[in-house]
Amino acid sequence: MNPVDTFLTAITALFSNKMRSALTMLGIVIGVAAVISLLAIGQGVQRDITGRITSLGTNLVFVRPGEVEARGGQQTALTLVDTDAEAINDPERFPYVDGVAAQTITFTGTLNYAGTNDSTTLLGVTPDYQFVREFYVGQGRFITQDDIERKALVAVMGSQAKERLFGDQDPLGKMFRLTVGPGRLGISFVFRVVGVMEPKGATSIGDEDDLVFLPLPTMQARIPFLRHPQGLSNISQISVRLRDKKFALQAKEDIRQLLIQRHGEEDFIIRTQEDLVSTITQITRVMTIFLGSIAGIALLVGGIGIMNIMLVSVTERTREIGIRKAVGARRRDILMQFMVEALTVTLVGGALGIVLGIVAAWAVDGVQLGAGRQLTTFVTPFSIMIAFGVSAAVGLFFGIYPAFSAASLDPIEALRRE
Repeated sequence: MNPVDTFLTAITALFSNKMRSALTMLGIVIGVAAVISLLAIGQGVQRDITGRITSLGTNLVFVRPGEVEARGGQQTALTLVDTDAEAINDPERFPYVDGVAAQTITFTGTLNYAGTNDSTTLLGVTPDYQFVREFYVGQGRFITQDDIERKALVAVMGSQAKERLFGDQDPLGKMFRLTVGPGRLGISFVFRVVGVMEPKGATSIGDEDDLVFLPLPTMQARIPFLRHPQGLSNISQISVRLRDKKFALQAKEDIRQLLIQRHGEEDFIIRTQEDLVSTITQITRVMTIFLGSIAGIALLVGGIGIMNIMLVSVTERTREIGIRKAVGARRRDILMQFMVEALTVTLVGGALGIVLGIVAAWAVDGVQLGAGRQLTTFVTPFSIMIAFGVSAAVGLFFGIYPAFSAASLDPIEALRRE
């Protein structure tokens, strides 16, 4: 038999059992669709997180406290102080540094205005914060050096925090009560709103529209947990903006040497944005592979279903195989017929699965996850080729044994069976 006849014979056999062929194909459709949609979610998450990191700027270096041994495992130590940031902001020693911004450990505080209560995150910052992080006020002003020196009770609100506490009212100049701490043990202060930040949305460090910015020394002076025995301000991060990202490695090493001189030990961690992107990429790549592996199980189950149905088909068509062999069909003709049947089911199922997977990925793209974030998906040609290639390999692999079983039948024994 020529290949065309073999193919037509296989297609005829499949159409003679439409329901069984369709159900067999369904396992491959689901498996391929799951692979494409889950890989699309993994790729979308990776792109989203990478975009959030790069949205902070492309020329930043971050300095954070190191970790120390404590009960229950590793804990972040309070090893950085505001004078470390001042030392880095030295134009003679670091001529390639464009700005330095220190920030405190974040705390959750309760805000009260005219009977409206809201819980949000507090962040103590310096005036350079908005320039270094490229996050500017949209109304009013930001924290000034005068606020820092006076430890003023002033606040700049994120757009969402302002919306929840003041609604449509103009918040500039209005006073609100801020309480930090649990229940009756909380400490309360009255702050005046001097500015509202422009909307920015969620970034890699969280939803910055939900923050309330206070002068760094004010938080250190008013919140006991942040007080330093030498009167300094404990800080959780120093953000360093460079004139050009090409200085990142040099800045990383120079800042490291400076802080070792100041601290006597390396009790801090320095990361560039490339470090963060690399780490996140590795994590999301592992997650994507994990999701793809889970979806691959569905393909494996579909392949087992193909083998099972093909074995049943061989048993049911034993007499037909015997007749074909008796009239001159060769062993390879029988082998090719059943291999073509298995591959046809798999490839058609794979094609339908690709369409379903792309539709599913598009359907969940943009689904809101809360906190101003949404699910993003990204279908790549590579994921389509992987899914289709794996489905073809599954059909080939699981179709070999039934095909060989059919081709190995003895024609005389096959004709004796009913």
